[in-house]
Amino acid sequence: MAQYLLGLDHGTGGAKACIIDDAASVLAYAYREYPIYSNRPGWSEHDPHLYWQSACEVIRECIGKAKIRPEEIKAIANSSALPSLVMVDKYHDPIHMAYNLMDRRATLQVQWLRDNIGDQRLFCVSCNRLEDHPTLVNLMWEKQNRPESFARIYKALTIDGYVRLKLTGRATANYSSGAFFGVAYDIRKNAFDEELLQEIGISPKIMPEFFSCEEIIGHTTEAAAESTGLVAGIPVAAGSVDCNAGWAGAGAIDPGDIQINLGSCGVIGVVHEDPELICDTMINCSYITNSRKVFATVAATTCGGQSLRYLRDNFAQLEVATEKSVPGFSAYESMERQAETVPLGCEGLLVLPYLMGERTPLWDVNARGVVFGLSLNHSKAHLVRAMMEGVTFAMYDSFRIIEQYCSKINLPIVLNEGGARNRLWRRIITDVFNVPTVFVKSRIGAPMGDAILAGVAVGIFQDFAIAKEKVEYVDPMDPVVENHQRYMDYYALYGRLYAHVREDYVELARIRELSPSAQHAPDSANSTGEAV
Repeated sequence: MAQYLLGLDHGTGGAKACIIDDAASVLAYAYREYPIYSNRPGWSEHDPHLYWQSACEVIRECIGKAKIRPEEIKAIANSSALPSLVMVDKYHDPIHMAYNLMDRRATLQVQWLRDNIGDQRLFCVSCNRLEDHPTLVNLMWEKQNRPESFARIYKALTIDGYVRLKLTGRATANYSSGAFFGVAYDIRKNAFDEELLQEIGISPKIMPEFFSCEEIIGHTTEAAAESTGLVAGIPVAAGSVDCNAGWAGAGAIDPGDIQINLGSCGVIGVVHEDPELICDTMINCSYITNSRKVFATVAATTCGGQSLRYLRDNFAQLEVATEKSVPGFSAYESMERQAETVPLGCEGLLVLPYLMGERTPLWDVNARGVVFGLSLNHSKAHLVRAMMEGVTFAMYDSFRIIEQYCSKINLPIVLNEGGARNRLWRRIITDVFNVPTVFVKSRIGAPMGDAILAGVAVGIFQDFAIAKEKVEYVDPMDPVVENHQRYMDYYALYGRLYAHVREDYVELARIRELSPSAQHAPDSANSTGEAV
């Protein structure tokens, strides 16, 4: 009898799903983009209702494309971009808009934690720096700024947790997401420090129940089946953070395996089994393949592929309009072709791509984008390539630390998902990093890892080894030494630019907070906003 598995992922930019068979062959894939709302400085939100709507749409589409009966789906697993926050009431309805990973509003709460708890104690518990603005910090913001709404919270969930709630009726989280709850979550013990939770004023009662990624946490309900086109009773696994799922699905299952995603964020991940390999400038989390024993050291630049989405939405209106009217035309591919006409270094144009602050290794919530060297000879094509180069420099900041810190790195670097489809961008990364790279041929991404996780959860797959057996790497690239040397000149200037404006970012944030628009902006829960 046929056995099929469903993987489902919600990223910062949209929802994806795939269906695979018991040989890990992909039968169907679907995607839905949804808007990002940024109605106030430092805020980045989603409409949480779109998570479930998009899930229903991509699941139904995949079932139709795969031409299978819903009862033949034997398990489901899902993932999402983190940190994120969906607050639900006792009726499982969302309270306010949902936070996505680019939201950086909770600066005062971070300072309170630093002053009253201390960075060292927080790091010893969580194994992560404070500045990543994780779920618990955002809950502190909610308690201080919207106490009446905070009092209505039944559970504080991640995006994937909210989708599992809709699928099964159970409020759950997985060990790989624990690091992104942060502050009081110990990734070594996979549990909250309840004393610390009490000190920061967050009740453990509003936390979901945590499980190992491959544990079955429930089954699809009749209501979920009616909405999605599934059947009731399908086992649902605890799931994973999306970058873990994407990497594992593309074969990163052994210590030292390294991959780069260029989704909304630019994310580098290295797999390891050393609980003491905790780097204070990186993100540290449990890994999907064995979330009790395996870890990932993760570097993340806040705006990776999102930087090109920003350029597309705000500077490529003609390309977007053409995409809607001309079958087969891609706005992103058109932007890439334009950027290919621009030489390395963009004829003296540099971009600091910190459109929503920056994470590793700078950890600067106030950082914002800078375009440096703009001249009359520069075009939109120059700006597109300069943004690609700037994001690559931001990731290279972290890669240099990873090289020194991780004793085992298995080259070539595997480029996977999002902007990695862009061959020019892969060439830039190869030359800047000065290492060989390959590209994942089948770019299903996180849903593929989720589907394999679902198979592991119900025993269809013994482990994730099938991911490495099935993956195919193409378009190998070796770095061009001359290009790397030229890029290092620009990279050195890139670093000095940030050093020059770092304190100015602080002043800009102070002035911005005094502006009438910051003080009297409409409540984003009721605002339609503009998609970034």
